[in-house]
Amino acid sequence: MTPVTIKRVSKKRTAETNAVPAKQRIYNHVHEQVSRGELPGGQVISELQLSRDLGTSRSPVREAIAQLIADGLLEQAPNRSAVVVDLKREDIIDLYEVREALEIYAVHKVAQRGLPARSYAQLQECLGELQAMLDHLRMSGERALNEEQTTRYSNLDMKFHSMLVLSAQNVRMQRIVVDTRLLVRIFAMRRSGHEVEKLEEIHRQHLSIVQAVAEGRADDAVSYLSAHIHTSLKERLEEFDFWKRENALRNYPIEFAAT
Repeated sequence: MTPVTIKRVSKKRTAETNAVPAKQRIYNHVHEQVSRGELPGGQVISELQLSRDLGTSRSPVREAIAQLIADGLLEQAPNRSAVVVDLKREDIIDLYEVREALEIYAVHKVAQRGLPARSYAQLQECLGELQAMLDHLRMSGERALNEEQTTRYSNLDMKFHSMLVLSAQNVRMQRIVVDTRLLVRIFAMRRSGHEVEKLEEIHRQHLSIVQAVAEGRADDAVSYLSAHIHTSLKERLEEFDFWKRENALRNYPIEFAAT
């Protein structure tokens, strides 16, 4: 596969980030492009192109790529080039199993020990933002989130679950959960915007989880969270299967399709 052209960084943005170490700037730049879908799964990353576009030597480029590989966004190809990870169906299931195990452990621990007031306030803030999003949709008459709203919702959803795990005061666990959610979000989210009914269901689930944790009902909190995660996995797999079917149809030879 031909290496993709990395989007060039503006002079203004370069001036704003010239105080950041080169390795971190390169890492952030590639991470952002992968997150936005500008570098799709399976795409080759060119060290030379990156060094030219970002005005750095090859050494920090290699270091940044090595870190991106370690974080799971890139992988080493047989020819030693780096490519953007292209998750398979089994990978999504594996990531959700890791996420469920860690989030359930964290929520059970927090419910037993007690939810800190600051964490409770932040979770309530997340619930309020989702409610405001719902209210806006109802007032506008729209039935589903648009692209910008979907991105905002995804960030809010990640924040909510991150806050639950962070309440367990385990930084390493928090990092793993965020990384697994980010991988699923980047490589498996092919959805159109959530409809109002689905957002209402998610809001109810989030509310039930927070209430159970805040009231110390550990078993209920675990049950609600597990059901919520399993519903999310089912949706992601349905999205993935739909995308694979659509992709196969687009690439199906016309002469065979006509027979």
